This record gives sequence, C-alpha cells and structure tokens, in this order.
Amino acid sequence: MQNTGRQVLRDLLRNFSAEVLAKDEKGIQAARAMPPGSEVFVANLPNESLDQLVRGCAQVQQLGMVPVPHIVARNIRDAAELDRTLAQLVQDAGVHTALVLAGDRDQPVGDFASSLQVLSTGLFRKHGVERVALACHPEGHPRVSGAVLWPALFEKIEGARSEGLNPYLVSQFAFGAEPIVAFTRKLRAAGETAPLRVGVAGPAKRATLIKFALLCGVGASLKALKERQELSRNMLAGEAPEALLNALAQAQAAEPGLGFDSVHFFTFGSLAASVELALALRS
Repeated sequence: MQNTGRQVLRDLLRNFSAEVLAKDEKGIQAARAMPPGSEVFVANLPNESLDQLVRGCAQVQQLGMVPVPHIVARNIRDAAELDRTLAQLVQDAGVHTALVLAGDRDQPVGDFASSLQVLSTGLFRKHGVERVALACHPEGHPRVSGAVLWPALFEKIEGARSEGLNPYLVSQFAFGAEPIVAFTRKLRAAGETAPLRVGVAGPAKRATLIKFALLCGVGASLKALKERQELSRNMLAGEAPEALLNALAQAQAAEPGLGFDSVHFFTFGSLAASVELALALRS
C-alpha cells in the first residue's frame, strides 16, 4: 500500500470504536489497549438486567474510555425504568452518548416497540445525554422491509434532533465496500448530513461471521464471502478486513461528502482482536 493509501486508512481509523458485552469483563479489560477516550459500545443481552449494563459502562469509564450503552427499546418495560437506567448510567458511568435500538424481540417486554418512541420521551436530555447513535442497514434488515426501513431512519434522525440530541449513524457490518458506499450516497443525495460510523466485522472464524451475517441480514456481501474461497481464507487471516477498510478509506478520500466518521468494529466476543487489528493498521 502506498503512503497516501496508508494515510487515508489511518484517517478513517483515527476515532475507531468497538463493542463489548456488558457481562464480558475480559473483553472490557481488553479495551484498555484502545487510545484514551475511545468509544466502547456496551451491549447487554435481553435476559440480562439493566443493572449489568450500568456496571459494564462504569468499568469502561474506569479504563479512561467513553462508554456508549445500548438502549434497546423492546427490552425496556416503561418510561420509569428508562428514567432510572439513564440516571444510573450518567451518575455511575458518566454516560453522555447512547446507541438507541429497537431490538430484535418479536414482542416488546413493555411500552416501547421502536427507537423513536424511546427518543421521544425527553428522558435523554433530562439526564444530560447529548449524543445518540442510530443504527442503519446498508443491506437491509431481515425482519423489516426497505419500504419501512428507509423512511423510519429519517424519522429517527429527525426525532432525535427535535429532542435536542445530536445524532450520528452506525451502519450494520458488511463484507464489501459497495453496499456501504451506495447506501451513503443515497443518504447524502436525500440531504441527510449526519456523520456515519462504518460498521465492520472484526477478525473472527468464518462460521461465526456467516452465523451473525445471517442473523443481521447482511446480504450481497455475505454471498460474495461464501462464493470466494480466497476471500474466506483471508478473512480468517485478518487480511480481508484490511482490504475492506482500505476500500472504504479510498472511497472517502475520493468523495469526502460521504461523511464517514471512522469505523465501528463488531467484535463477536473478541474485542482484543479487533483493537489489535485497528492499531496495527493505524501504525
């Protein structure tokens, strides 16, 4: 890779983020290798308590990182529970940014079924949360049609802004740059300027990647991964993520209007491997 190519890749990875499960103490400790002040997204599974989410975020903050809790609408019983949780996240973990998701439950456990409903409570600003990350899906969603998904994205963005929140987007991971670039061009052509953090699958076994890709609705780029054996082997060696990241960096350099705001790594239980890769590519 030429020096200019290496520099655009460094620029793309300058503020990379990664995710970890709230209960994964080993993974949380691995985040200490990230640059100080990096964002660590903290997820908790549907059968875990919100108290566990607070504890995980507090541990991330103690490492000098910025915790970004997953606030999952369909896992929250009511506004009172959301109120208590946000209060604890701010008080115990210094949270000022959250990723707001609808969630994958078929039936909500309580009053909320969508991200927009949670955003519209006014509780984020009440507790001093100023920024919200919102999910977007360049290759669609396994349970929601594109006819619903696309306008809902704009409704979420505008809903956040109407509450005085600063939104940015985090895309579902893909195995190829083309779907991400095409989606972002369409987004910008529609007049939306919110920064977009590009979702990338961190190093993982091929079977793990395919499993999560099927669950998350990764389409065209999954087909490419399965059909191209050389790409599959490289993914295991950690080389394919570099090729994808370089393609995204070159796209951003050629079209600054894409507005990529660094990279978010989906770690599949191995935050350490994703951080090692990101730091190596930044060096």
